[in-house]
Amino acid sequence: MERGKVDALLGIVFGDEGKGKVVDVFTPKYDVVARFAGGPNAGHTIIFEGKKFVLRSIPSGIFDEGKLNIIGNGCVIAPDLFMAEAKELETAGYDLRSRLHISKRAHLILPTHRVLDRAYEAAKGKSKVGTTGKGIGPTYSEKAARTSLRVGDILENFQAKYEALKARHEQMLRDLNYTDYDITEEEKLWLEGIEYMRTFPLTDTEIEINKYLREGKNVLAEGAQGTMLDIDHGTYPYVSSSSTICGGVCTGLGVAPLSIGEVFGIFKAYSTRVGAGPFPVELFDETGDKIREIGHEYGAVTGRNRRCGWVDLVALKYAIMINGVTQLIMMKGDVLDTFETIRVCVAYEKDGVTTTDMPYETEGWKAVYKDLPGWQTDLTGITRKEDFPEAFASYIKYLEKELETPITIVSVGPDRAQTIEM
Repeated sequence: MERGKVDALLGIVFGDEGKGKVVDVFTPKYDVVARFAGGPNAGHTIIFEGKKFVLRSIPSGIFDEGKLNIIGNGCVIAPDLFMAEAKELETAGYDLRSRLHISKRAHLILPTHRVLDRAYEAAKGKSKVGTTGKGIGPTYSEKAARTSLRVGDILENFQAKYEALKARHEQMLRDLNYTDYDITEEEKLWLEGIEYMRTFPLTDTEIEINKYLREGKNVLAEGAQGTMLDIDHGTYPYVSSSSTICGGVCTGLGVAPLSIGEVFGIFKAYSTRVGAGPFPVELFDETGDKIREIGHEYGAVTGRNRRCGWVDLVALKYAIMINGVTQLIMMKGDVLDTFETIRVCVAYEKDGVTTTDMPYETEGWKAVYKDLPGWQTDLTGITRKEDFPEAFASYIKYLEKELETPITIVSVGPDRAQTIEM
């Protein structure tokens, strides 16, 4: 029997590209959908049949009955937020326990991790990273320091382990002179979430996944955030705390590199970024505001305004290289329907130097643009690539040529039905 493959579906710029929608569309083709990194700081929005769901920790394949969904060892989980998310899905009629497994090796976000997140950010003054305050960074930091708690720890002698780590956090907060907090009610809900998690299959998911691969079954690895937020290859220090790139699939699920099949890279027809950090293509004018309003560019979890700009070929080429992207998926082409001119960032410029390679630091670099004609046509009702207006088809061909990678799927609206295969 031919061994199955793990196809990776990754955001390849700053996240928020619409991964959840594409995972939902792709799920019928796979046996398993697995999250390999990140935590409840990322929201994947899915809209179908007039219903809207925002998933934070649970994989976006959860709506397809009969498909196994896995939260992998590379993820961090907040039990209280997981419980709220899962109960919302249960209320909507989805039987989660028959289709969701959680890795015992995934790490737990404690209430005091969230307080530490706020304390660390406050201590940075003007150098704030712009975190969501969900405790992601402190949890991954303790994972690296080998002091964190994992999901498997809730199965034996958990209370003592929890109290010891909580006491350590409280001492750290005193050392930071950050004592104005109260987690009493939050902690009650968090401990309730721990009991709720015990009702789910807590398994050695790396063994499960490799068993499925040996049986010829295929896995879709669902990414969180984007390549430019990767802890190693992103715009450090304005990054997430996990490995968001294709290499993170191997470490975050426990699969070998030879198991990786297709690498789908998702990007928008324009660019967005949430939080602080350099963003060479950012628009501070009416055009940026217009893209934000038409594209509803507000965080699914935080509600924060997303910074908007034109598509960035420097960042895309870098991400395609780092991830080994084999197919591109372009989202939100319809947001640019009304623009007479579409701009594309083809290089960065700083102090008289121009580059098409990603610099070590992007602070201070300015975008160099090429102008293309807009299509000025409503794309939202189009269902076949043959019906694309000529200017939009030309835009796609231009990007494919410059990025040397085929665009195989184009999204022209938020609904799962507004997804066109090329």
